[in-house]
Amino acid sequence: MITIISYTLIGIGLFFWFWGTSHLVSNRSVLFKLHGLSVADTLGSMLIIIGLLMKIPSEWPLLILGLISLAIWNTMLGYVIAYCSTQETKNE
Repeated sequence: MITIISYTLIGIGLFFWFWGTSHLVSNRSVLFKLHGLSVADTLGSMLIIIGLLMKIPSEWPLLILGLISLAIWNTMLGYVIAYCSTQETKNE
């Protein structure tokens, strides 16, 4: 049962990766595209790590560290992108 749940989470994570990437071809603004991509990639990556955590629980310290690093890195990267985009509009 754990194996099925693990593979399901990994599959949903892969779906979010491809779903986020598919929005890059839309006609929206660059910031909208980046936001959608970063949210979908973060969620997909977290689901994949949780699926791996269920599959190989002996590696829980590294996988938890990966989850925390992923959450902090993508949050900070979003703030940096937002800050840079506001600086560009102020300079124009």
